Amino acid sequence: MSALTLRVAVTAFSPLAERIGDDIGYSTAIIGVFGMVPTAMFALSGLIAPFLVGRIGLERTALTAMVLAGLGMLIRALVGGTGELLLFSGLALAGMGIGNVVIPPLVKRYFPDRLAVISSLYITMVQLGTVVPALIAVPVAQAHGWRISLGLWAVLGFAAALPWIGVLRVRRGRDVVDETALPGAEPEVRGRVWRSPLAWGMAAMFGMTSLTTYAMFAWLPRILAEAGASDGFGGTMVGLFALVGLVSAFTAPTIVARFRNPFPFVVLFAAFFFIAFVGLLIAPMSATVLWVVILGLGPSTFPMALTLINVRTRTARGSAALSGFTQGIGYGVACAGPLLFGALHTATGGWLAPFAMLSVAVLVLLVGAWQACRPRVLEDGWA
Repeated sequence: MSALTLRVAVTAFSPLAERIGDDIGYSTAIIGVFGMVPTAMFALSGLIAPFLVGRIGLERTALTAMVLAGLGMLIRALVGGTGELLLFSGLALAGMGIGNVVIPPLVKRYFPDRLAVISSLYITMVQLGTVVPALIAVPVAQAHGWRISLGLWAVLGFAAALPWIGVLRVRRGRDVVDETALPGAEPEVRGRVWRSPLAWGMAAMFGMTSLTTYAMFAWLPRILAEAGASDGFGGTMVGLFALVGLVSAFTAPTIVARFRNPFPFVVLFAAFFFIAFVGLLIAPMSATVLWVVILGLGPSTFPMALTLINVRTRTARGSAALSGFTQGIGYGVACAGPLLFGALHTATGGWLAPFAMLSVAVLVLLVGAWQACRPRVLEDGWA
């Protein structure tokens, strides 16, 4: 349920961005700012979540994350100004960003012998939480208004908090040492991660995948609209883009678990990115579904990176440290993607320069993945 909550604030907004702007009064350029907010908040959360875990433990941190997500999504649907919309979107996304960081070490802690299966499960939930809001955002807004369409997902955030309350009640009174709190409490551990080539490779792989993905989430409807598509069609294509990610959610964790060095698969997924970029640039409306399906296969490197966090670590402590570093640095770099993509489009009046920028990002992804996929373990580097 927590994983299902981790993306709904992003894809529920993207198809409605121009509609909301017409109502509350912000320009098209602000859409790029809204596209940057998710990755910026996820980056900030990646850096602060280990400290929070060190103070209150993994389960309480997960509970806090879900409550923040629910509150942010509820309040942002009620506000009337651009500043307030940005502020409470940021609150919701901070909760989701904290959830991003704590779920991998929770998997490592409770299911160390079933990493591929449980990773596939939670990544599938993340993808479903990405797909469904994008598919229904415009129809719900047309029927009931954009505030209902945007705010109904707050229910999911609050519902996802309930299981953690139950877990904490079960754990109350037990003498349990939360070893995953250590990365937030030991500067030495954080310093070791910063010096690890494996960690930097993971951050580059994760960050460039996220930069490209969030740029597409923010701008795919606009690309298609300028080619003659309707708002509803653009929202459907965003949903299809996310839906294709379900395929990788099932397959990528298994690939990572079975192959000592899964880098050749990263090369394949990078090729999908390049093919889709060319198709959307040259003929966006002639084979749109094909281009979007191919585009959706590119971010298979995202579940690969999430699974590698656990495969390339030996302990829950190492997983928590690598998760915070990878997502903090990765999302920090990625937050420039939607804004830079939009700025290049505004400056040039076309989509060639924005897609060239994404192509460079995919090349950096390949360099990082070469380091991340090499068969080694983070803790061995510490020794």
